[in-house]
Amino acid sequence: MKEIYFFLILVFVLILNACNSKNQPEGNNFTTIETAYFGEEPPGLIPKLFAPEILSPDGLFEGGKYSPDNKEYYFTRKNGKYKERTFFVIRYENGRWGNESETDLKWPKFSKGGDTLYRGNKYKILTNSGWSEYKSLGAPFSDKHIMGLSFSDNRTAYFDEISFDEFDRPDTVGAISYSRLINGKYEPRQKLGKEINTGTWIAHPHIAPDESYLIWDVRREDGYGGSDIYISFRQKDGSWLPAMNIGDKINTALSESGARVSDDGKYLFFTRGQWEVKEDGSENWVGKSYWVDAKVIENLRPK
Repeated sequence: MKEIYFFLILVFVLILNACNSKNQPEGNNFTTIETAYFGEEPPGLIPKLFAPEILSPDGLFEGGKYSPDNKEYYFTRKNGKYKERTFFVIRYENGRWGNESETDLKWPKFSKGGDTLYRGNKYKILTNSGWSEYKSLGAPFSDKHIMGLSFSDNRTAYFDEISFDEFDRPDTVGAISYSRLINGKYEPRQKLGKEINTGTWIAHPHIAPDESYLIWDVRREDGYGGSDIYISFRQKDGSWLPAMNIGDKINTALSESGARVSDDGKYLFFTRGQWEVKEDGSENWVGKSYWVDAKVIENLRPK
């Protein structure tokens, strides 16, 4: 009888541990949608708002990014009650997501391993005592205003470039360039061709880990209004196919921008919003975060 009693207790403990493990991080990786994405229901092929009650209750969201281990989410808000652009972080600690708090880390973009943090043309590295001070990336990143910087798995950098004297112009063109890491040093920037660099406000590139596609936002005559998200696929010979508008399920008469694929490759995130004119004539950005199944990319890939 004692053996049966012990066996039943053992079975109960094993079942309890199995249930708990489904809701807890495993090492540095999150194993469930509940922990990885604020418990939001995953989207399908139609974009849906991402955590609106958490990130954009007032519609003032600008952009956001998870850390590589998905335990921190960094984002910004601007306008309305935020007279100055304000930076926030939400952390996953002690088995739950905490409340948002302001942070000194602005527009962080992390390396794949999470030990390097990029902001524009600067970077800092993670040390035993925390993050170092910002250092200059140097050439070819130092003489332009960089809003978007993205690295492939082989550390080739893709970035937008807008000179400071052009930044306040409404007809700013911008351009996307790339630079390969050769013998530990980045080569001079190579501007991509007209397949990519056509239109105005060309910005926020996101390169696939294997460099098979590039996503960015731009204002083009064949768009749906405001800035739209476009994609170009790379051919085996290294050339880029003509850009494709990513479609009317994602792009609208509003402005879509800042598209990026989650590190697990499952979801495409982007911001949708518009500039609203207030009574005093000033403009106020109203935006929210959206996500959609990354299969939308594969559905566009040439067969």
